Amino acid sequence: MSGLFDGAGPRWYNIPAQRPFAEDLAQGLFDLLAGDGPEALADAVILTPTRRGARALSDAFLHAAGGRAILPPQMRPLGDLEAGEPPFEPGDLALDLPAAIDPLKRRFELTRLVAELAALLPGGFATASAALDLADALGRFFDGLQIEEVEVGDRLAGLVDAELAEHWQVSRGFLEAALTAWPKRLEALGVVDVSERRVRLLRRLAAVWTANPPKGVLVAAGSTGTAKATRELLIAVAQAPRGCVVLPGLDQNLADKAWAKVDVQHPQGALRRLLEQAGIAKAEVELWPASISAESAGRWRRRIVNEALRPAEETADWLQVIAALRKEGARDGVDPIAEGLKGLSLVSARTEEEAATATALLLREALETPARTAALVTPDQVLARRVTAKLARWGVIPDSSVGESLAGCRCGALAGLAARAAVDPLDPVTLLGLLKHPFSRLGPSETLERLALRGPRPRSWDELKARLAEAPEALPLAERLEAIVEGLGWPDELDSPAQAARRTAAAMEALAAGGEDELWAGHGGEAMSRLLSALVQDGGDLPQVTERGFADLLSRLMDGETVRSGGATHPRLRILGAIEARLVRADRLVVAGLEEGVWPGGAALDPFLSRPMRETLGLPSPERRIGLAAHDFAQAACAPEVILLHTERREGAPSVKSRWLWRLETLARGAGLAIPERPEVLAWARNVDAPDGYSPAKRPAPRPPVADRPRELAVTRIESLTRDPYAVWARDILRLYPLNRPDETADARARGTAIHAAFERFAEAYPADLPPDAAATFASLYLEELERAGLPHEAMAREAALAVEAAEWVADLEHERRDGRTIHVELKGERTISAPAGPFKVTARADRIEATAEGYGHILDYKTGKAPSKKEVATGFSPQLTLTAAILQAGGFPELGRLEPGDLTYLEITGRKPAGKVEIRALAGDESAEAAAKALAGLAELVARFDSPGQPYLSRVAPQFVKARVSDYDHLARVFEWSTSGEEGEE
Repeated sequence: MSGLFDGAGPRWYNIPAQRPFAEDLAQGLFDLLAGDGPEALADAVILTPTRRGARALSDAFLHAAGGRAILPPQMRPLGDLEAGEPPFEPGDLALDLPAAIDPLKRRFELTRLVAELAALLPGGFATASAALDLADALGRFFDGLQIEEVEVGDRLAGLVDAELAEHWQVSRGFLEAALTAWPKRLEALGVVDVSERRVRLLRRLAAVWTANPPKGVLVAAGSTGTAKATRELLIAVAQAPRGCVVLPGLDQNLADKAWAKVDVQHPQGALRRLLEQAGIAKAEVELWPASISAESAGRWRRRIVNEALRPAEETADWLQVIAALRKEGARDGVDPIAEGLKGLSLVSARTEEEAATATALLLREALETPARTAALVTPDQVLARRVTAKLARWGVIPDSSVGESLAGCRCGALAGLAARAAVDPLDPVTLLGLLKHPFSRLGPSETLERLALRGPRPRSWDELKARLAEAPEALPLAERLEAIVEGLGWPDELDSPAQAARRTAAAMEALAAGGEDELWAGHGGEAMSRLLSALVQDGGDLPQVTERGFADLLSRLMDGETVRSGGATHPRLRILGAIEARLVRADRLVVAGLEEGVWPGGAALDPFLSRPMRETLGLPSPERRIGLAAHDFAQAACAPEVILLHTERREGAPSVKSRWLWRLETLARGAGLAIPERPEVLAWARNVDAPDGYSPAKRPAPRPPVADRPRELAVTRIESLTRDPYAVWARDILRLYPLNRPDETADARARGTAIHAAFERFAEAYPADLPPDAAATFASLYLEELERAGLPHEAMAREAALAVEAAEWVADLEHERRDGRTIHVELKGERTISAPAGPFKVTARADRIEATAEGYGHILDYKTGKAPSKKEVATGFSPQLTLTAAILQAGGFPELGRLEPGDLTYLEITGRKPAGKVEIRALAGDESAEAAAKALAGLAELVARFDSPGQPYLSRVAPQFVKARVSDYDHLARVFEWSTSGEEGEE
């Protein structure tokens, strides 16, 4: 190690991909400097790509020192320069540089600029959020120019040929105006862009260190030198008296022929550009001394990964490469391909949920071994957050660099709800979200929810409060909620986002009602406070917005903000992004997200410049990101134990394997081998919630004591007892009543309720003679009842048309049936029968009974859907009419006395073609009397069966009606599970 800085520079070193980068780097420097006293190590300066890399390097120095206390070197991230933080701003290096513009303020200023230049765009932009999207794209364009140090000048003028599409002509004009206006705006604000300031700092630092290099130890480690200014600084570091650059994973075994063809998409592309600018040949880069001793341990893994990712033109001779590798390995008595595949395995999950579960289990398994570390490496932030949630079941909190979107934080969620409440103030789901949010302090909301916010949505606050008539104690809560939501309202059609942000913050504090300190506390609260403050302060110049426009704008802004919570995390478990994993190594790496479009990600779309236009300006092609991602994948894949995880379906659609995984598999197949799979991991994931194996639920068969079984049921409940006894057990014995869903659509049930009420009111108002406008009168009654039932306004136009057709049919029906008949509606009747466990009462509420002078009672039932078939009635599956006839025959309707059953009729009223139907299921006389007698006998047999203690209340004893009729208790009975898996003894 004593010769590390011997001789003149430049000094370029390499830590191979299979070696732990941070550990080798720290060990090498510790061995070199520790003997010179504690100050020698503390005076050294190390430049890392990211802050996370600097933290990992700190841990590595502690490990190198054997746990002894040391003064570590100064470690600074190249990608995150802070003002006044050495070594970037020694002396007067940055005295004449303006401060960097705040990122949020920059987004607002660029959005304002886009709004000012909207006249240059055909049609302008539709909303403020659309202007924000265009502003973000414009910001990326400016960043690209600054990082690549491209001077546009008047080059845009000749950028677009007359033959190109008009879109590019418009784009050129817009960019020319923006390139003129943006620097002026920055100058007026007294700031510069972050990228420009960073580039200028790096350039100045490179110039200072070139002219007057530091005398102490100076190391730049882990950077691939993507930006020009970074490359210049690395070159200056390499030439310093005691300076060196340590590269991550340079492929020194890549043949010169293949090296010459390395392009921007290749993993070595960035390193090749760096070495070419430095004038250093690949062979001149030395191996880092601390990586030499065990360098051969994982070299075969590195070799096969690098061979798999070689330039596409050089893959034609893979078979010769495999033969050459095996010949080389024969000297050591090993098969290089098989040796390289040791410690590498593949898991192919079916879905994203299964992938997250499998990943969490793999990480959790590693923690079972003391001191063993594990890490997930993925650019897929959604997967990373899912894995974090999965690990929480074991109380494990990983050290995650992903963080979470501000929109997903509690404070951000409350802000989003408040913004949506301004759009739709009476949306029950939004109101419940506000009431039940952890920060809400308005008071208990159960009564308000049950009476006013479930079922069809209220059309006004007055209607909402009217629903609370039976619970006046909930009225103050409704009034407080109304005041808060009304305070979010827009004074005009359009308003400033700044004013909207003020109203949103005020509503959030009103909801918190004394808990404001908790509301704005923590990382999420601070980030939300910062965002709303920025909107209030700088949002006045943004385009004016509607309520919906502000909700969309706020959502986009929150999605662009990431909150990293920090706090106590597991010391042996990390979740890392691809770049951060470059310097960090764990005993087990799970490399996930290996699908095209994820890793590598798709090329970013540029709304302003085509590929030829970018090339003309000197901007990098979108594919350069693929090369950087490939390098990060190669680094991760060379770790000692790596599990590659691929998801076969993403968002419900088939995915395509990452090109890198596909190449590795192809190379292995060419050698007659395969990447080992881990089927047991998928088995764990699929059985984690059923460790004893999946055993589908059996059909429920509760057997309550006979004393608890009902002794009185309505005819409609008898139908349930016939078809689905379990529903009777749940409702009539356990008293489990279904709750309406919030904002439940009032459809079939509302029409049924409305048609019954309309017939009842019509008959009561006109018991004998019909009005001259009978059809119009009935239609009016029907629409009034639909309104009362909560049918949405948007559905009323359709129902009004159907009501006209239905009312005409009803008017004709009434004219036909009123002659000589007395109409009775909604009469209640009952009949008691003897049963083994005691008397049993059956009740009925008849929609309509028409009494005749001949002593018949014609029974009618209204249906807005399909009436039960004649077979269903005859077999007892629909005994409503027949049992009503039996009650009528016994004199069970006191108002009517004893009448013989007349026609048993269903009236189907739809308003379609035909508008209605008269469906007779039994004719007056012997047919209806026989049907009533048969139904009564069937009832006696049914009741006797359920009076037996051994008779269970089975779910769905008539499976032929499963699809036709849905019960409120199907989910409780787990019908789907037992009906699709089959019962014991059944196919």
